[in-house]
Formats: sequence, structure tokens, C-alpha cells
Amino acid sequence: MNFELKAMGLTGVSTEKCDALIVLVPQDFKPGKDDLSTLIAQTLKAGDLETKAGKTLCLYRPVQAHATRVVLVGIGAGAARDVRGSVMSAVAAVKSSTLKKLLVCFAAPAREDAVRAVVTAVADASYAYTTTKSKPEGRTLSKVLVAATNATEVQASFNRATGIVVGAELTKEWANRPANHATPTLLAQAAQELAQHPKITCDVLGPKEVAKLGMGAFMAVAQGSDQPLRFIVLKYNGAAKTKAPTVLVGKGITFDCGGISIKPAAEMDEMKYDMSGAASVLGVFRSLAALKPAINVVGLIAACENLVSGSAVKPGDVVTSMSGQTIEILNTDAEGRLVLCDALTYAERFKPAAVVDIATLTGACVIALGGVRSGLFAAKEELGNALFKAGETAQDGCWRMPLDEEYAEGLKTNFADVANLGGRAGGAIAAAKFLQRFTEKFAWAHLDIAGTAWKSGAAKGATGRPVGLLVEYLMDQAQTK
Repeated sequence: MNFELKAMGLTGVSTEKCDALIVLVPQDFKPGKDDLSTLIAQTLKAGDLETKAGKTLCLYRPVQAHATRVVLVGIGAGAARDVRGSVMSAVAAVKSSTLKKLLVCFAAPAREDAVRAVVTAVADASYAYTTTKSKPEGRTLSKVLVAATNATEVQASFNRATGIVVGAELTKEWANRPANHATPTLLAQAAQELAQHPKITCDVLGPKEVAKLGMGAFMAVAQGSDQPLRFIVLKYNGAAKTKAPTVLVGKGITFDCGGISIKPAAEMDEMKYDMSGAASVLGVFRSLAALKPAINVVGLIAACENLVSGSAVKPGDVVTSMSGQTIEILNTDAEGRLVLCDALTYAERFKPAAVVDIATLTGACVIALGGVRSGLFAAKEELGNALFKAGETAQDGCWRMPLDEEYAEGLKTNFADVANLGGRAGGAIAAAKFLQRFTEKFAWAHLDIAGTAWKSGAAKGATGRPVGLLVEYLMDQAQTK
């Protein structure tokens, strides 16, 4: 899907041929002398259209425009959240097999965040998963023209949003794939395909190389599956070699039944999404290839399945991590922190400026924050503030969670250096405290995306989050260095 931004107002869009035209009408709309403005003013006066966010009026082949269908939609004060919801509603109204060219026009000068919202909303509303369908009905929309009178002022925000969209859609693709179509090996192949883009390289380590590194925690999770583990190392080299990289660490459990501590059968199919952290790392690298920022980034993905078999790790087993710390596995369904801790130790070799891990880590975070914001844990204030700000800008919000030392009390055990479980109360924080033990040598943050990586029910599917947050953060870092 191709996005384009044009400096154009209502007079210009009325002569533009397209399958559908969406006009975003703010509460302070002031009509011009053109025919389309007159039409909008008349519908407002008659009460057929309201400028309240999300209120729509659909028209078919009106003489005031060269579009087959026209949707006039209110956007309230023009805030990003209102624009996003309004565009989602409007696209749903015109979405069909004949929709190939869409024109979205601001009826007043556009805000930067509103332009971002238009791009991401059109992409989300038109997305269709097709990979494993025998008769796929994919996206027909191929051209999206965004029109604003102040296009020059919002061009940079538009460019960033389109760059984020290509990454988010790659993340959705891999997160949505069934586990038998997204094995650790296939995930590694997807990473290697990214290396076809300039400035990106990829190395993949198998069981022998991982064993040589001493990643005992990672190997313990993988040993219950016939699918061989893969440790993926992606590098984006956009700055001088002397510049310390930012390292992104993605949890890549391509299917999680819970191991011996098996999960309930209900909704277990959604555990294909347990590699959404890994998928988001792939998506970020796709966005980096599009945006080409002057920054160095390393992506680490520990990919394996967590299954039940005669060789699966058992509750009470003690394993030795790459850091040398021993871990008592009290619950085999707390496996994400086991693969992440070895990846975090591996990250030390890059002498990183910062390390951010991304994981569908705990159900406790879903209880705490629902599906609105991701959980953010940061050991350093500066890093935490930068990630929070990036999330707000990208409309991909997170919320700062505590890291008080008292939350680590439940991780104590008589039989190892640390247990992998700390009880139900404050479970998301205890999991973060576990990971923090392996991050003493660098600035570290943890994003728990268990509530935001996918949606359940009738709208079941990956969201592509937190690609927007991460790309925004990296772009900010590139500009400040």
C-alpha cells in the first residue's frame, strides 16, 4: 500500500478521481467558497452531519466531488485519538473489493499527531491476514492520498508514520501466523530476509552454538520441543562503528502450552502470539530499513517452543544461566524470563547505550493495565522517560511500573540463586525484578506487552504494537546524538 501526502484543500480534492473520499471535518470548520465546502456547510446546518468525533454522513457520487463514495466525518477538536477513531469508522464505511484508491482530506489545517493518526488508522482498518487461507480476500486498497493545506509542515510526521506502518504490518504478519507456520526456524528465515535491505545484517545461532555460549536457561525451555531453537542476531548499522548501539531483545516463544505446568485449554490457540516481542523486533528493523536513521541498533531474538514431552524441564529443576546464576524453575509456564535472561546477558558484549526487552511476559500485566497501555519498567529515569514520551507521540502508550527491591523478595529460594516465580501478587513486577538481575552492566528497560500485542474475540489478531513506540524512541535517539 502506497501513501502520499499532498498540499491540497477541499477545492483540489473535489476534482481528484478516487474510489472513496473521506473528509475530516473539525468542530471549528469554516467553509470556503468551493462546492464541497458549501455541501459540508449545508449538511451541518441541516443537522445531517455532526462534527462530534466519529459522526459520519455517507454520500454516493455527489456532484461536488469526483469520488464514487464520499464520507464526511466529524473529528471534534482534531486530537489524534479522535481522528484515529473517526478514520477507522469512515474506512469501514467504504471498505469493499472495489476500493483501490482512497483520498483522505483535512477540511482544516492538520496537526502533526492527526496526520500520524490518519496513516496508522487507514493501515489498521484495511489490514487483512491471508497467509494460511485457501481463498484469501486480501487488501485491495493500494493507493492512499492524504491531503492537507499545510502538507509541508507535517511532512516529517507523515514520513515517520508511513515508516512505522511497514514495520507494524510485518509484525502483524508473523504474530498472526499459526505456530506451525512460524517455527523458530521460519522466524530466523524472516530475520535473514531483512538482511537484504542495506545496512542490515543477520546471524542465526543453532543449538550447538547456544550450548557453547552456556545459555542453560534458554536451552531448558526449548528441550521439550522437537523444533530446534534459534538465537537470532540482527544489526542495523546506520551510524559510525564507534557509536554504542541500542539493543532490542524480543521474547520469541513461537508456541507456549506452559510446559509441564500446562495452561488451560481455553484460548490456548492464542499462545501463538507469545512471540509477539520477537515479531516486534522484526518489525522495527523493517521500519529502520525504510526510515534510515543515523543510529546503530542490535536486535536479539531467543526463539523456541515451550511444550510438554518426556524431555521437558520439570518444576523444581535448577538450571544455570549464561551469566552463571542458577535458577530454580518453580513453574515451567514462567518461561519467557528464562529465555530473556540469557539474551540480556548476551547483550553485554555490544557495550550498549541502552537495552530494551519486549515480551508478552505476564497475565498479571493484563490485569493491571488491560489492553490499553503496555507495562514499562525502567531502571534509569532518563530511559524510562524517553520511552514513555515516545509512546505518547506514537499513540502507542505505555505506563511506568515500579521496581522497588521489596518486590524481589518472593524470588528467593533455598535451592538456587533465584527462583523464576515470585507468587501472584505483583506478578508483572516480580518478573521484571527477575530480569533486572541480569542487567547490571547497562541501562535497561522492559516492556510487558501481554495486554497490547493482540486482541481476542471477534477482532482477534495482532496489533503490531509496540513497533510505533520503539521506532519513535530510536528516531528520537538518532536526532539527539
